[in-house]
Amino acid sequence: MPRIVLDLHLSADDCQGYYSGSVLVVQARALDGRMIRFPAGVLRHVIRHDGIHGQFAIDTDDEGKFQRIVELPGV
Repeated sequence: MPRIVLDLHLSADDCQGYYSGSVLVVQARALDGRMIRFPAGVLRHVIRHDGIHGQFAIDTDDEGKFQRIVELPGV
């Protein structure tokens, strides 16, 4: 399963649109330099009271379709 790793640091205010569904797509730069786009809804389960802060991996299938996002521990 291909994996894309990225750092995300978004305040709680920045995340409000992701959580509410008013923002549909997120664009971010992966650690390998690629610009990636993914559905904003996948961030809902990683938002905490202070926003989103940490390093995350997005797993895709062989065709590049989103499978899951996981927070990488200890980073």
